[in-house]
Amino acid sequence: MKLSLSKIVDGCRLGTLINLGRKGVHSMDIPGCLLYTKMGSAPHLTHDTLQMVKGVPVVAQLSLATLADLHEVLAEYKEGTGKFIGMPESVLYCSLHDSVICCPPGYNSNKAVSIWGCRGRMEMTASKFMAIQRVIQPDWFQCLSDGDTIVGEISKKRAKKSVDRSLSFLDECLQLQEESPELQQSLMIGVIEGGDILEERLRSARETAKRPVAGFLLDGFQGNTMAKETKLELLSSVTAELPEDKPRLIHGIGRPDEVLECIERGVDIFESCFPYQVTERGCALSFSYNYQPNPETAASSAAVLYQDDFGPLVKGCSCYCCQNHSRAYVHHLLMTNELLAGVLLMMHNLQHYFGFFCSIRDALRENKLDQLKKSVIS
Repeated sequence: MKLSLSKIVDGCRLGTLINLGRKGVHSMDIPGCLLYTKMGSAPHLTHDTLQMVKGVPVVAQLSLATLADLHEVLAEYKEGTGKFIGMPESVLYCSLHDSVICCPPGYNSNKAVSIWGCRGRMEMTASKFMAIQRVIQPDWFQCLSDGDTIVGEISKKRAKKSVDRSLSFLDECLQLQEESPELQQSLMIGVIEGGDILEERLRSARETAKRPVAGFLLDGFQGNTMAKETKLELLSSVTAELPEDKPRLIHGIGRPDEVLECIERGVDIFESCFPYQVTERGCALSFSYNYQPNPETAASSAAVLYQDDFGPLVKGCSCYCCQNHSRAYVHHLLMTNELLAGVLLMMHNLQHYFGFFCSIRDALRENKLDQLKKSVIS
């Protein structure tokens, strides 16, 4: 994998990740997002319906928490997770946790990190973690780390411990990867920890950058336990310590305004679990990401009853749902608990979200990110 940056403006990075996947034939534009999946499938969608969504990212995200339960099955299968889940050509990224699921705090130790799957809590030592990665055979994977620092205020001692543990896990995992022929083509993503303690965040960034990792995950910024000003200050300080030629990922940040704030502080890659969370609430994304709006065609806001609204979810949207169905029909599906409601909303929400990232890249090329930000916030 190689990162080619074409532009850096006020901290925002525009570029392309090339030579992705085991064959090195894929590429990904940044800023961008991953395809959020549940055990290899986009929630509510089959592979066929996913193909009807425009702009689907080339990198699909799976979580170890869901795959660990399939460890024995995948070991018997022996041909890797990509083929097992029907995505042999996709680039697979294995994260430690599913960002949609809240993990109980207080279960990590110096020797193991706890993850929660269908069978409950599982303790992951570095050796067990890497043994499962050898079976999964991902293209990228998040290294084992102690990210249990996002519940309330933590002490400097706890932040230091999270960094020490994460660096220790990283060193052990790198050593085990070097000894594993099955993982020679897999890329390890180093994890930046340290809670809300600036000193520890910087130490984590500097030390992780010294290791031969392929990229960096900025962990522990999800949720609302950290003040917004603190979060943004930490992101700016941490990314300033990281090398420019490697991608920076972040988990748990999906709201459009927060995404833009992170991009302004040097973050490259996000998840796409936000459209799923919106779908689960029975809602459709409808924010504007047009940074060159035409006042004559701008949609007006009106209070209407969805059951009597026969227009599309979003005027001008080209997704399958908006082209073929009305708000009234989707409202009916939701009221009658039809499974099709989740399918149609997920198709719309994913395409809307992927279009948002495409608009971000276009705005960066044209130096109009400020206009895009105003459009989103309005």
